Amino acid sequence: MASTSVSFEGNIGQPLGNVGENTGPLIRVIVADTQAIFRAGLRKIFAVEDDIRVVGQAETFDQTLSAAKKFSADILIFEAALSSHPVEAVSDLMRQTPGIRIVVVTNEPNEELTLELFRRGVHGVVSREVDPDLMVDCLHKVSRGESWLDSKGTQWVLEAFRTQSTRPASRSKVQLTPKESLIVSCVTQGMKNKEIAVRVGTTEQVVKNYLRKVYDKLGVADRLELALYCLNNRVLEGATSHAASARPSPTNGPANVLHATAAAGGAENVS
Repeated sequence: MASTSVSFEGNIGQPLGNVGENTGPLIRVIVADTQAIFRAGLRKIFAVEDDIRVVGQAETFDQTLSAAKKFSADILIFEAALSSHPVEAVSDLMRQTPGIRIVVVTNEPNEELTLELFRRGVHGVVSREVDPDLMVDCLHKVSRGESWLDSKGTQWVLEAFRTQSTRPASRSKVQLTPKESLIVSCVTQGMKNKEIAVRVGTTEQVVKNYLRKVYDKLGVADRLELALYCLNNRVLEGATSHAASARPSPTNGPANVLHATAAAGGAENVS
């Protein structure tokens, strides 16, 4: 996508396109990237989507901050290379424009950067070479308040979760009941609702009811966000021993569950 040569019109920092023609709900996007050809490529991709409109663009961090304040946008696509300290730049953007959701574009895979960006509150991290269909899917998920990661990113989150679960840390402000902790531990290990029901000794519907309560209590929307929350807040400390015997086979591991959730929107429904 980055190498596609397309014409690009519109001045830096100015609104792009007519956002009033579509009467349905729109996902309003600001594209901030150093490469004009990449911004043009994204505009070409989004132009065929009925519910996505690019309302602004930027090629420097200062222009990005100005555009985020000036234009009414739902999502900011932000190139990490716009700042020598992208994590701090993202934190600054979220502090000054709290209503916008941020998807960070990276030039190459970077585990440390990806994990720290999610800890700071970004909703998505994508590669510059992301497939156009996945980019559109990413925006749809992020617009609903969900998180988006590719398969490599979910593996990093999983490994960080496993590593952190063995480290001492302060207790999270949100506490789960023993039963909730056991069910969440099973979820993060990749078990499906039916498998969890067998492990816990209850029905699948009861598991769904517990998950609804946990989602509400932690303020998450799906299994991916649940894993990220556990990573950031270490809510399962002390619960690992209760679920030690609940480890599934490798084919049902959490990497597969998180990959399906992030890349294909395939999280298991709790309803």
